[in-house]
Amino acid sequence: MKIGELARATDTKVETIRYYEVAGLLAPPARTGGNYRSYGTGDLERLSFIRRARDLGFSLEEVRELLALADDRDQPCGAVDAVASSHLATIERKIADLSQMRDELARIIGGCRLGKVGDCKIIQTLGPMRGAARN
Repeated sequence: MKIGELARATDTKVETIRYYEVAGLLAPPARTGGNYRSYGTGDLERLSFIRRARDLGFSLEEVRELLALADDRDQPCGAVDAVASSHLATIERKIADLSQMRDELARIIGGCRLGKVGDCKIIQTLGPMRGAARN
């Protein structure tokens, strides 16, 4: 299949596929007699793997590590578990940080009295507006 067909089949932009090739996540494809890229089922499966991993938030380096592990199917999967567990811990930290931000913003909004901006508790909490024009 040509690059456009691969792009459609995996919902990936053509530029992204080319980037993954340059980054070494996808092997350089075979070429047709007309010098078009030619992809096979293995390329489709590998790109689908990359897309799913990226959708789950894995970094390119983590994806590279997972691909290397996936390419050696006889080894124990403990290393795969370690990569995934580390990523999960990162997600959980981000969720905790976002929850704290949500709670703080809700607290600030709860203090709003819907008066004039000059007396706005939200603006005051965010910090002084030095040099801001006042009417």
